[in-house]
Amino acid sequence: MPALPDHALVRVSAQDGSMTLFAAQSREQLRGAYRDAWLRRCAGLPLQPLEAQIADVVAAHPEYQALLTEEAGTLEDFEAAGSAANPFLHMGLHLALRDQVGTDRPAGIAAIHQHLAARSGDRHAAEHRMIEVLAQVLSEAQRSGLPPPEALYLDRLRQL
Repeated sequence: MPALPDHALVRVSAQDGSMTLFAAQSREQLRGAYRDAWLRRCAGLPLQPLEAQIADVVAAHPEYQALLTEEAGTLEDFEAAGSAANPFLHMGLHLALRDQVGTDRPAGIAAIHQHLAARSGDRHAAEHRMIEVLAQVLSEAQRSGLPPPEALYLDRLRQL
């Protein structure tokens, strides 16, 4: 199984319990970044590395593409209950997971992804299974006020 292309990687530091990638952006600015990246890709314009990563995730989700073609779509209020309810959360989880897989951090996650992708024959489907676990672990950590426990996260991924 080939590795994810370099442009599929996003650097997100979760080791210290903080996510700094988009920390200075408002919800509207973050969603605008998704919209801008997608519209630039559709127009065939050059993309910065992060824009290319975002556009790759959007390309894998045709059900969200229309949402990003109009500014009103980025203003919609989504239920924050889960990744399926909020397309921006869902795509953000893909970006975070791709970073984890690309950097093999936490150690062992790249092998888990490779195994799941080989078993299913579909890297994107493997990502979906893995981001369900990621969302669950992040939600539990948020409720507890503690950093996500890597060992628990990896254990749950291995059980997939």
